[in-house]
Amino acid sequence: MGDAPSRSACTRAGGAVYVRGKVAAVRDDDAGAGPESAEPLGAAEPVGQRPEDEPGQGVVTAFGQQLKLFRTRAGLERAEFGKLVGYAAQSIASFEQGRRIPPPRLIDQSDEVLDAGGVLKALKEEVARAQYPAFFRDAARLEASALALCVYAALAVPGLLQTEDYARAVFHMQRPLLDDAVIEQRLESRLARQQIFGRRPAPLLGFIIEEVVLRKPIGGREVLRGQLEQILLVGQERNVEIQVMPTDREDHAGLGGPFNLIDAANGQRIAYTEVQDDSRLYTGTGKVRELEARYGILRSQALTPSESMAFVEKLLGER
Repeated sequence: MGDAPSRSACTRAGGAVYVRGKVAAVRDDDAGAGPESAEPLGAAEPVGQRPEDEPGQGVVTAFGQQLKLFRTRAGLERAEFGKLVGYAAQSIASFEQGRRIPPPRLIDQSDEVLDAGGVLKALKEEVARAQYPAFFRDAARLEASALALCVYAALAVPGLLQTEDYARAVFHMQRPLLDDAVIEQRLESRLARQQIFGRRPAPLLGFIIEEVVLRKPIGGREVLRGQLEQILLVGQERNVEIQVMPTDREDHAGLGGPFNLIDAANGQRIAYTEVQDDSRLYTGTGKVRELEARYGILRSQALTPSESMAFVEKLLGER
């Protein structure tokens, strides 16, 4: 597998806890106050009723209004402007009305074509954050610039490894049902995250995936086959290590559920957990060290990277 994350890269360690983007109260166990705990500041809003989750709200709406102001100031109709930036008039209308989240390329082009003086570009980072569900936005920002990332996946193939067909099937299965426009927007943002594989210098990426995940025919047999092929392809990268956790293992350190370890660009180690559209980012050393140790044990219990690739090839032969 070449230059893959070493044991130390995924098992070393800070300290607040962030809950859905909000700082939470925390007791630092290193200060002798007992285990870390987190209580969100303010009541959590019901899933499906958070306005920041909806396309067309907040910063996306503000960007759309600014885009329209600069376009009209330039004396351009939507069709004319669209030709200059490579989008149809109806797409421009969707961006202006906040119904579609504009990609970074469009923002850069619009700022230059409309002579916006950097006003539109200034919103690019916040607009990019808005493309993700609220509970994942902080994790997505950290992931995009991470020096190393270690992922334990117990429910589905990690988003960074998903094919377009697999990801679309995952979003279609979500309950309550997502609108078609939301599915397409989230699909686009999920695939955009995979640009991490082309980053230079390359981050170290480690994945431990439960065998049962690789057997779930999400989206159908052909979709699963394409997903397994994708895993084999990505697993050939020198900075990527993929391991499979066999279902028949008697010893298993991951029964507490999936989690990620993120080496942030500033060198800080952060742990991320997510369940039922609720997420937490841990920076306190106690919790981070606990999950680091857990990941290290999982690595020792899982198949080696070479054994894992052979196992995936075997699964492909069964399709």
